[in-house]
Amino acid sequence: MAATTNEHKIAEISAIAGSFGYTVVSRAEAGVPDFEVTETGSTFEENSLLKARAIFDFLEGAAAVAADDSGIEVDALGGAPGVLSARFAGQDGDAPGPRSRQDRANNAKLLKLLAGTPKEQRTARFVSVITCLRPGEAPVVCRGEVEGHVDFAETGDAGFGYDPLFIPLGYDRSFGLFAPEDKNAISHRGRALALLAERLGTDTE
Repeated sequence: MAATTNEHKIAEISAIAGSFGYTVVSRAEAGVPDFEVTETGSTFEENSLLKARAIFDFLEGAAAVAADDSGIEVDALGGAPGVLSARFAGQDGDAPGPRSRQDRANNAKLLKLLAGTPKEQRTARFVSVITCLRPGEAPVVCRGEVEGHVDFAETGDAGFGYDPLFIPLGYDRSFGLFAPEDKNAISHRGRALALLAERLGTDTE
């Protein structure tokens, strides 16, 4: 079961996990209330575990739970926004449409902070840490990263979060211009889930 309530993440995780033969059940489908888990960790690993543990405990350890904590680390900002990526510009709420008000505010703040910073100093990476808790098993923690840089303006309407600003290494267009299956093949979340599938496969052999 996926611990997130973020519809974009659920869609991405479901698509990627499906390619490895796994079916993802959302919290709503599992009957888990939409309560917020306070992310007090200072690392993606800590927050991923907090989210997974909260849902796993709510289900009384009756089902496997996978939780993702992810964000963007910008070198010129000392690794910020990092674990604060989702609410970098404060909690502005949501709005209808493919791009939320929160996403737009976060991107605008990032661009403002990087104003005047040349391309070679705009290096960054997307990070995803997925923690899987299973009944009677030790936690499985998998980290995926994709290197790239922050562009000077948003491009494209695909993806979510910082996707329209992030150009992965070796490409000349942002994730906002990628087809979902192309992004999933190289993304931080895709890499973390691929590692998770490998680890789970090894554990069951």
